[in-house]
Amino acid sequence: MSGMEAGLVRKYPSDAGGLRAARHGPHGHSASARTAHSMSASALRKKSDASLVRKVPFAPLRPVLANLQEVFLGTKLAVLFPAVPLAIAAQCANFGQVWVFALSLLGLIPLAERVSFLTEQIAIFTGPTVGGLLNATCGNATELIIALFALMQGKIEVVKCSLLGSVLSNLLLVLGTSLFCGGIVNLGVDQPYDRSQADVSTGLLILGVLCQSLPLMLRYAVGAGEHSVAAATTGLELSRACSIVMLLAYVAYLFFQLKTHTQLFEPQEVDEDGEDQEEAVIGFASGLFWLAFKTILIAILSEYVVGTIEPTSQSWGLSVSFISIILLPIVGNAAEHAGAVIFALKNKLDITLGVALGSATQISMFVVPLSVIVAWIAGIQMDLDFKLLETGTLFVSVIVTAFTLQDGTSHYLKGILLLLCYIVIGACFFVTRQPASHANGNGAGLAVPIGTWNAQVA
Repeated sequence: MSGMEAGLVRKYPSDAGGLRAARHGPHGHSASARTAHSMSASALRKKSDASLVRKVPFAPLRPVLANLQEVFLGTKLAVLFPAVPLAIAAQCANFGQVWVFALSLLGLIPLAERVSFLTEQIAIFTGPTVGGLLNATCGNATELIIALFALMQGKIEVVKCSLLGSVLSNLLLVLGTSLFCGGIVNLGVDQPYDRSQADVSTGLLILGVLCQSLPLMLRYAVGAGEHSVAAATTGLELSRACSIVMLLAYVAYLFFQLKTHTQLFEPQEVDEDGEDQEEAVIGFASGLFWLAFKTILIAILSEYVVGTIEPTSQSWGLSVSFISIILLPIVGNAAEHAGAVIFALKNKLDITLGVALGSATQISMFVVPLSVIVAWIAGIQMDLDFKLLETGTLFVSVIVTAFTLQDGTSHYLKGILLLLCYIVIGACFFVTRQPASHANGNGAGLAVPIGTWNAQVA
């Protein structure tokens, strides 16, 4: 029992049974779903000091303050929370779009970590299956919300680039940094991991690359000229069919992960100070309330990011594609990425792989096809054609990652190779300039002849 929980039980004994019941299932076993994502995020959390709450003279106010303390101060990233109201104030006061963009990105970092915390708390009450579904749905809430706002504003290329960047960031940057740092710290020590989970994730990623490559290959196979419009329509229909296939594959993956082969995805146990890490520190109702509240804040900041990305691109002298592919994924997933590196330093590579490969799989097989389906429903022409350069980098990244993880052991050289791949890809998009009309395309680019070169190299 944590210090916060013990303090609340002593002061409010009527709540003790609910907290204990939340921590254990009907047979005394833990009922929560401790996934690699939740364990990674927990590395950035800190224990709250219940003694501060007990000093409040007004007793009815103590549970409220304890709740606020857990939600806002129970993370090492709490220092970044002031960026949230500052971003909103900067937007309302028209202070400057670049400032709004930067403050919104900073504000998204602690919000994303708190969403992970709240979904884990709710999962303690709902059980492992529902908890796993919550983690699968909310694990990349920031990317999904940014993609939906960009989609509704007709910024199709921003949607594609941001989602592509999330996959590349997880496969190359996060995994590469983790393997490199873990290899250096644990030099001379065996660094094993379970290949089964990696094989499942890479297989799904290859399927995702195939589905994203088919519309591109169709466009090149049909050719330009009088058939270009017909090819665009066929490519759009093919993209929607492939998106449905990808969603079905992701549902099958969730059933495989949560029901039939749960043992393959159980993270390594990490005991810290001999305490149980699966404890409910807030109630179910308050968890739902704060999850909805944090999600609304993420939606507000995501709208700010999407609306100010082009003025920021012009002000910083960076292309929209570079900001979307490189900067947004790095900042948006900073908390989760830091947790993956921390567990790699502890030689807990199964958790690291679960975070990196799990996030990449979720983006590729769930968020990308869901964006296409939502665009279809909204009457927006978005396909799975990520263009030649983007699709090629994604294909190579998946293949390099699959070959890197094939032997079941790690060392720092693997991390260096993945990081170098990410640096080269980042340099490629850094020197690439896209016209503003291309970044704001609403699907008209589907009819562009295959010989057209839409990129300008600085």
